[in-house]
Amino acid sequence: MSDDSGVSVNNLCVAFHRLREYSIEACLATIIDGDDILKVSTEHLRDLSFQVGSVYQFIGELLIQPDNEVVLQARVGRNVDGIDLNLYHQSLLLLRRFQANHLNNPETI
Repeated sequence: MSDDSGVSVNNLCVAFHRLREYSIEACLATIIDGDDILKVSTEHLRDLSFQVGSVYQFIGELLIQPDNEVVLQARVGRNVDGIDLNLYHQSLLLLRRFQANHLNNPETI
């Protein structure tokens, strides 16, 4: 997952992506954003139906599997069809600039 596809703090991750595929048996969603692909474990989610091509927001912890594959263990998930992903990415860039400036110069706040 690249730096522009979501927000990650320690192991907490928030991601907005389009659903590429979903396995109900494995409770595993594959979401994409451009060339970035992320697998999401949905075993803790209830009452959420998945539609390939729809956009979802997931919040959870990033886990590194024994084979070094990164999987998001989703604690919260929701369909966010209609969100402007370009605007979302622009807001992430602004947030990262703000955080970088604040970390480099804490007196600015």
